[in-house]
Amino acid sequence: MSLTNYIKETIGELKHVNWPTRKQVIYFTILVIIISIVVAVLLGVFDAAFNYLLKYLLKYINS
Repeated sequence: MSLTNYIKETIGELKHVNWPTRKQVIYFTILVIIISIVVAVLLGVFDAAFNYLLKYLLKYINS
């Protein structure tokens, strides 16, 4: 397969792709940002809770 043939076939396949609308792209981008923030907050809460628990257990074991 030559490079030009490959490029022509790739362009032909890209014409069959159902591209999202601008509104969909904006909606899904905002959704990804919100989900990322929620996951970051949850991970921070779990990290703080486990940190507190580990310090408490180490303090309890050492005393």
